[in-house]
Amino acid sequence: MNAGIPDSVSAVRARIAEIKRAFDQPEAGAGGFAACLRRACAPATPDDPEIAGAIAECAERYNLDPALLRAVIHSESGFNRSAVSPKGAQGLMQLMPGTAAGLGVSDPFDVRQNIAGGGAYLRQQLDRFGRLDLALAAYNAGPGAVARYNGIPPFQETQNYVASVIASYEAARGAQE
Repeated sequence: MNAGIPDSVSAVRARIAEIKRAFDQPEAGAGGFAACLRRACAPATPDDPEIAGAIAECAERYNLDPALLRAVIHSESGFNRSAVSPKGAQGLMQLMPGTAAGLGVSDPFDVRQNIAGGGAYLRQQLDRFGRLDLALAAYNAGPGAVARYNGIPPFQETQNYVASVIASYEAARGAQE
């Protein structure tokens, strides 16, 4: 048996114990590592102050209805800050890494960056296609697919996505009135 293996196991066990201690001894002020980790892993809602603030800022900056941003986030990630799709889309608004980088998003799991990037991208699609349904289709399937099919692409996922976001958006707008 390799003599280094027991040392490696001991080192791993020591590191695990160190992490456990960090959970048990929160730092003064911000609540420490454990509190921060619990907040980051907790399911979020549209009422989460950080998310609500980022939505409000983004809506104002890009002239978008906050209810629309909430509907997109709900459909994209269910308000899961750490969501990653099977295709690699990340964060609340499910930005693909290349798209995120092109929008200046350096950390797609940062709530403010992700929502600002997603809002900017949605505004680009609205400006390009001029209709909400086509902008949402472009957000989901890409603007090239919308242009290629001269409308909502015949992909079931995209058609369901557009219908779902619009239904959530309309329901939220109706509730506001």
